[in-house]
Amino acid sequence: MKEEKVKKEERNQRLSLTLLFTGIVLLFLIAILIIFVVTIFILIRSGVLRTGDESPNIYSILVYLALASLLIGSILAATAGRIPLKPINKIINAMNRLSRGDFRVRLSFRGAFSRHPTVREFTDSFNKMAQELENTELLRVDFIDSFSHEFKTPIVSIAGFAELLRCGELDKETEREYLAIIEKESRRLSYMATNALNLSRVEKQTILTDVTEYNLSEQLRLCVLIFEDKWNEKNIDIGVCSGEHTVKASEKLLEQVWINLIGNAVKFTPDGGSVGVDIREDAGTITVSVFNSGSRIAPENYERVFTRFYKEDVSRSTEGNGIGLSIVKKIVDLHHGSVGVHSDERGTTFTVTLPKK
Repeated sequence: MKEEKVKKEERNQRLSLTLLFTGIVLLFLIAILIIFVVTIFILIRSGVLRTGDESPNIYSILVYLALASLLIGSILAATAGRIPLKPINKIINAMNRLSRGDFRVRLSFRGAFSRHPTVREFTDSFNKMAQELENTELLRVDFIDSFSHEFKTPIVSIAGFAELLRCGELDKETEREYLAIIEKESRRLSYMATNALNLSRVEKQTILTDVTEYNLSEQLRLCVLIFEDKWNEKNIDIGVCSGEHTVKASEKLLEQVWINLIGNAVKFTPDGGSVGVDIREDAGTITVSVFNSGSRIAPENYERVFTRFYKEDVSRSTEGNGIGLSIVKKIVDLHHGSVGVHSDERGTTFTVTLPKK
């Protein structure tokens, strides 16, 4: 009911704007008519025009007067018409600048025109669109810079240690250490490349085609085990849900969700911290929560963390390229679910709610 009321109000606002421009055109037509009538009246009163047979050329004179009035009215209309067309020209110029990549452009009007609700709505929508495009462009540039840096670092590391191994004269323990580093950096490269490919793939996907009913609890436990080396290295206390829960969904896609969320939780948990994975189930939905201690996200960034290329940690002290959570958001949306985040002094919790079927 409230939504219908809002739509009705918007229609009324747009109608009033249409009537405003129609009224301006009508005023010009009335002005032309008034000019014509007043001119005829003056000519009759001055005796130039006479009614009856005494003025045989009256029709010719009236034609000339009509043409003159039309000409004068057209000139007035062309001159005054620039007033209502001025904001339209301003909008066109702003849109042209936006299309050329100038995302700093903003719209603003002055006078009574700017106070009309429809004009304010259009201005706010345009400026919000330009702001979002500017933010996306900044994030994209930062992503390219960050992604290039993060790709270059392991490549240089792999090349360096491979060169040392090629030179020989290393004891077996050192060789194993260097090979372990090469393996670790290779996996890091593979993870970043896979994430980028996954983002491209899920963004093009609009429907789910491989939906099956499977054991969600078992899938979460397997995803936790993927990061066993990392949480053992940081001495992290891991808590995994007990009980068995099933869900009807795309097993392959949801695996990417849990890998990204659990991987982030382990990555941002300090040494000696804790990570927890929990499942809650009700009649129609199933909710998975992934908690990690230590790290904190500012409340104003709750929505932004799911944006492509956004990184809460703007430094490059942590691995990642800012696309993992955007993959999570897209996959959850495909399942008609929701994902949210809450952070406080204890830590950060990401919550995914999915329909069971």
